[in-house]
Amino acid sequence: MSSRGGYGGRGRGGGGGRRSDQSSGPVAWPALQSSAARGGRGRGGAGRGIAPPVASSSSSPPSDVVVSVAIGGAADVASSSSSVRENPKVSGSDSGASLGQELAEKVQITPETAVAPSSLKAVKFPVRPGFGSAGKKVTIRANHFLVQVADRDLYHYDVSISPEVISKKVNRDVMTTLVRTYGESHMGKKIPAYDGRKSLYTAGPLPFESKEFVVDLNDKKPAASSKRDRKFKVAIKLASRPDLFQLQQFLRRQQREAPYETIQVLDVVLRDLPSQKYVAVGRSFFDPRLGRRGELGDGVEYWSGYFQSLRLTQMGLSLNIDVSARSFYEPILVTEFIGKYLYLRDFNRPLRDSDRVKVKKALKNLKVELGQFNFARSSKISGISNCPISELRFTLEDNTQKTVLQYFFEKYNYRVKYPYLPAIQSGSDSKPAYFPMELCRIAEGQRYTKKLNERQVTAMLKATCQRPEQRENSIKGMVKNNKYNEIDLVSKEFGMSVTDQLASVEARVLPPPMLKYHESGREKMVNPRQGQWNMIDKKMINGSRVASWTCVNFSTRIDRNLPQEFCRQLIDMCVSKGMQFNPQPAIPFISCQPQRIEETLRDIHARAPALQMLIVILPDVTGSYGKIKRICETELGIVSQCCQPNQARKLNKQYMENVALKINVKTGGRNTVLNDAISRRIPLISDRPTIIFGADVTHPQPGEDSSPSIAAVVASMDWPEITKYRGLVSAQTHREEIIEDLYKLVQDPQRGQVHSGMIREHLIAFRRATGEKPQRIIFYRDGVSEGQFSQVLLHEMTAIRKACASLQEGYLPRVTFVVVQKRHHTRLFPAQHGNRETTDRSGNIQPGTVVDTKICHPTEFDFYLNSHAGIQGTSRPAHYHVLVDENGFTADALQMLTNNLCYTFARCTRSVSIVPPAYYAHLAAFRARYYMESEMSDGGSSKSRNTTASTSAVVSRLPAIKDNVKDVMFYC
Repeated sequence: MSSRGGYGGRGRGGGGGRRSDQSSGPVAWPALQSSAARGGRGRGGAGRGIAPPVASSSSSPPSDVVVSVAIGGAADVASSSSSVRENPKVSGSDSGASLGQELAEKVQITPETAVAPSSLKAVKFPVRPGFGSAGKKVTIRANHFLVQVADRDLYHYDVSISPEVISKKVNRDVMTTLVRTYGESHMGKKIPAYDGRKSLYTAGPLPFESKEFVVDLNDKKPAASSKRDRKFKVAIKLASRPDLFQLQQFLRRQQREAPYETIQVLDVVLRDLPSQKYVAVGRSFFDPRLGRRGELGDGVEYWSGYFQSLRLTQMGLSLNIDVSARSFYEPILVTEFIGKYLYLRDFNRPLRDSDRVKVKKALKNLKVELGQFNFARSSKISGISNCPISELRFTLEDNTQKTVLQYFFEKYNYRVKYPYLPAIQSGSDSKPAYFPMELCRIAEGQRYTKKLNERQVTAMLKATCQRPEQRENSIKGMVKNNKYNEIDLVSKEFGMSVTDQLASVEARVLPPPMLKYHESGREKMVNPRQGQWNMIDKKMINGSRVASWTCVNFSTRIDRNLPQEFCRQLIDMCVSKGMQFNPQPAIPFISCQPQRIEETLRDIHARAPALQMLIVILPDVTGSYGKIKRICETELGIVSQCCQPNQARKLNKQYMENVALKINVKTGGRNTVLNDAISRRIPLISDRPTIIFGADVTHPQPGEDSSPSIAAVVASMDWPEITKYRGLVSAQTHREEIIEDLYKLVQDPQRGQVHSGMIREHLIAFRRATGEKPQRIIFYRDGVSEGQFSQVLLHEMTAIRKACASLQEGYLPRVTFVVVQKRHHTRLFPAQHGNRETTDRSGNIQPGTVVDTKICHPTEFDFYLNSHAGIQGTSRPAHYHVLVDENGFTADALQMLTNNLCYTFARCTRSVSIVPPAYYAHLAAFRARYYMESEMSDGGSSKSRNTTASTSAVVSRLPAIKDNVKDVMFYC
């Protein structure tokens, strides 16, 4: 077993123990120790040496050149580095100084003239370096529909409606009435497209440049329904003339700037009629007429609908259409809703205070309708009364008091059915209006914006999950139902037509990588098939050594002897897969009540302070996972593995194998590595020390207005294997997408200026772990929408450059910055459903399918990659968009690297749907959310990991993760 230590990770006292902000000088790389400088030190094994370091020169350009190149010239550097693409293996003698000089010459930047772009428009992304050719060619279909546009003169008018209205629906009513009233007499019979806010678009000019109209909506509804004045003044004024010629030039690759104003016009045209007919949610439309409708439970239902977005692609203008579903409040009486929401049947007793607060939160701002007593009225709920309606009194104009029950009996001869329930309150606190709950019906079509619970998610997936062939047919049916070419505004007025056939796309299926396992196993290599493999006859490439461990059981329903048997079998599994595991626990197993979690964990830490692994059998009732992780990882420095009691009880071998994979990486080992990484054959990775980052930001769930967002950054620590990722997390401004703590320079009263930040800390840890300075940075950034590309790139690339410059003057590693997107609506379908040669078992396209033609960006470097095998439903490919590429990746090199990395995910023997660094960052950020939220969350290893989190107990500051914990993959 001792020979297995060669691939070992750092020990608990290893790299990264010191925080990055402890050094503030211009050269802050840690001094290298002669013993541990190379390759990892496994927890029980000897370190394995790596290839000699690339020579670097001590002379470098000043650090201010470094920063200014990053801010002002990153994109130009990338686009001008064709020589790098022709010869990706850069000479080892190429020094940091010569690289800095080369970059400065290419972008002609000097310290005196370097400035940041004056606006986000100045940020340009690299041009596609060519198309990929690796892999087997296949034809697939994509849910993109070609849009043709006739030549028209487009006009954009500003619209101002007073009094100002928040509701888009009311705005649309106003403009529809205006066009109906004044269309022929004042608007030259033009049919305009309106966005519901401030913009109106026409094909051809209106007979005026500026004009005011008066619109009266009082004719639309009975006067009794509203006392508000429904007369509006509408001012229409010419704003600009979007140019279709610019769109044509862009699609012909003769113009670099995308004509987004023109796209906006055409998008509004296609959305105009659906916006009037259906409930619009972002870029999607929902209505019971568009498909299935069903209950999700707790007073919530789902509606079917579709997503629609106009996109610039290589094939021209493309309409991306996908079927969708969204949760809505059921249109039921409020009393019925409360019964479902609180699981109540008996309304003959007052609500508990906690239930009343829940109901108030669930109902606030909902619109309810009152259709009784011969008048129609709708009101918005502003709250509910603090006491039952039977105790509620109000003061009349003659200063006498009357109960609400008396009022409804005397005025309407109505006796309230549920006097113990609170009353619905509308209006303001100073002038409230009260109604009995049983008379209020929740208005139809109101979105349920809160997070769905586990049962609701299961019901939604069950109702909406469709196999590829079903989904493709649903999308085709939706397009035909929309009849775009029969809408006068679309076809006649603006001259647009939409094909009803999905785009046929040439794709390639990339080969899976060879995976290396330990030499002592019967199978030393594996070639995955259809995105999956198994651990039979294989041993982990680097099994860690666990000398000190124990188990704690918080379940009261499992057999008292089960923890011993479970741990015995689990340890046997770990050993059989290549780990070195002490069969004796450091302290005897502990079983205790869930109410004593904190006390028990602290007692374990006091009795076994050097514990490497704590196996935790969770309580039977959910709600403790987050608390256990917070205490272990931020207070005690314990690495833990939580197991669900219902899984532990089964003593299932496959489950134990999965848990063994997690325990190995949590204790510093590696499960498998790419064979190309071992043999140093990965282009632009193996030839020079390279660090791969993954970054993500998670935001609080809807309704949490004060909780911070959480950023996570992970980084590979084991070049050239690129398998082990160290994780850091940071809380930041609520719903801020840009990562604020990549680099920081703060003023300390004692030490002066102090450099800190997650990038800097990872770079220092990488140097400690490998003995090398990274000469290349690959940065996979998750969770950024297209509208935020420029902003994120501008700020985060600057932070990366500053973090590097803070470590050494002139330190300028080449950066490739790639955005990873999963929240998009492109779906890829096999050309022939049911063909076993071109589909996986689930009927989806094969793992490794990559697309960089036709439906991708006309000029920029992006691609869709379906790296995983489908399990149920229709697979969603990941979309990768390169924002900076100073390393000069070819299309094949980046696509192959990304696909191959997807086979190195530590938690399973399957390729995953997004590149592991981004996946790990998401897991780390999700874990940190547990540190901040209340204890109403649970997790642990189970067949299908599904965690929920409560929204109470907000903590303003994120607790720090202990150094020994963040040095291992604790988030797995």
